[in-house]
Amino acid sequence: MTPVRPADLGDGTYRNPVLDADWSDPDVIAVGDDFYLTASSFGRAPGLPLLHSRDLVNWSLVGHALDRLEPAADFAAPRHDRGVWAPSLRHADGRYWIFWGDPDHGIHQISAEDVRGPWTEPYLLKAGRGLIDPCPLWDDETGEAYLVHAWAKSRSGVKNRLTGHRMSRDGRTLLDAGETVVDADRIPGWFTLEGPKLYRHDGWFWILAPAGGVETGWQGAFRSRDFTGPYEERTVLAQGRTDVNGPHQGGWVRTPAGEDWFLHFQARGPYGRVVHLQPMTWDADGWPVIGDAGEPVRTHRKPAAPPQPVEVPATDDSFPGGRFGRQWQWTANPRAGWTVEHGGDGLRMACVRTGDAHDLRLLPHVLTQRLPAETFTAEVGLALDAPEPGARAGLAVLGDAFSWIGLERCADGTVRLVHRFAEPVAEAERDAAHPRPAPGGRVGLRVEVSAGARCRFLADTGDGWEPSGPVFAATPWRWVGALLGLFAAAPPGGGSAGTATFTAFRVR
Repeated sequence: MTPVRPADLGDGTYRNPVLDADWSDPDVIAVGDDFYLTASSFGRAPGLPLLHSRDLVNWSLVGHALDRLEPAADFAAPRHDRGVWAPSLRHADGRYWIFWGDPDHGIHQISAEDVRGPWTEPYLLKAGRGLIDPCPLWDDETGEAYLVHAWAKSRSGVKNRLTGHRMSRDGRTLLDAGETVVDADRIPGWFTLEGPKLYRHDGWFWILAPAGGVETGWQGAFRSRDFTGPYEERTVLAQGRTDVNGPHQGGWVRTPAGEDWFLHFQARGPYGRVVHLQPMTWDADGWPVIGDAGEPVRTHRKPAAPPQPVEVPATDDSFPGGRFGRQWQWTANPRAGWTVEHGGDGLRMACVRTGDAHDLRLLPHVLTQRLPAETFTAEVGLALDAPEPGARAGLAVLGDAFSWIGLERCADGTVRLVHRFAEPVAEAERDAAHPRPAPGGRVGLRVEVSAGARCRFLADTGDGWEPSGPVFAATPWRWVGALLGLFAAAPPGGGSAGTATFTAFRVR
């Protein structure tokens, strides 16, 4: 099946965004002929997605590095704006490393000999509130290792500065108390400096870090001959005359062919933070020049690499053996019994009993994936095998507001098609359309998403597709784009409430 929106134009060029979905705060490395990318995953599990490419344009999702979030009790319920913030991915001393900041707990790291795992258990390197956006550097020139991080004012009262440490090469000990290496309060016009990425190049320590906020900011470059500074700064990427707002926060990578490229995000409201690829060169004074003279490119020649198949991260899923693909994440740490493996295709989800069944934003057992493009159609089959009155299951678009369409068991034993929604300030859902019978407890569900994340829901109960309710405008959460979701739930009580089976999830 043709990808929803391939970045590869098939003629040696590509278009941005190269990842047209919410791969927030990307970081990238090159290892041999392979490129790997990770991104923020906040409170969803599994976390720390791992993407692979051979040309920086065509990407596949190969796994996740974090099975569960810690401390586990804090992520037993949805925490959409917490958890894994702005990770850094590195390869040093024969290992892959990921460092990230949890704004409520501190800086963690994990490592693995193979990028596909197994990964070590999370190690808390620096405890504290407001410690975010860490990036390590193993300096092969001196044999030293370093760490730089930013601050979240919401937790620490501190922002707009970067703190640096010397670090043991095993990534388990900070060797000093740390000091401010860049204080952007001292730079006229700079604010909300964050997201640093630390490099060594041409005899300089380099910190590539964004400022100005996710919607309207810019990408800065800082350099110093000494790790602790003083650093001189320059803006190296900004919106300029383009329509790419706030182009910043990402990673620099050098290809095997010796080319330099920069991957960064653009905040796109309900679509989240999509990823752009920019060419990168160096001026006569040794400063990076990103994009077209410091402005984002819309299309460009692809990086020099052997031809690659056109590819985007997977969306479709037949759920073979009752298992779901890597593209899915729970809205909190998973628990045993939420799904049931079986011999055929289709995802069999338990109708989990919960007092929050009427507010999808509070359910940990919603299985989600990113909106895969600006415009698309998603479709899935559903059968409800749940005798419990009030048991329900469906297809949702989930954010600060949500809407879903699916099936519900009635008190008289029949099953009906329902379509409900809730606004951001609402504490409970209400009907978006009048319920109608669903003979046999089966239905086809569809959502058609147009520009602006305007969602039209449809259903097929046996007589063809019919639209349901008004158009729903998807909304993001804080820091997180809207999500597609599958769920099954039931009212509180004892014993099993039955199951719901989803089949043939397709996006086009």
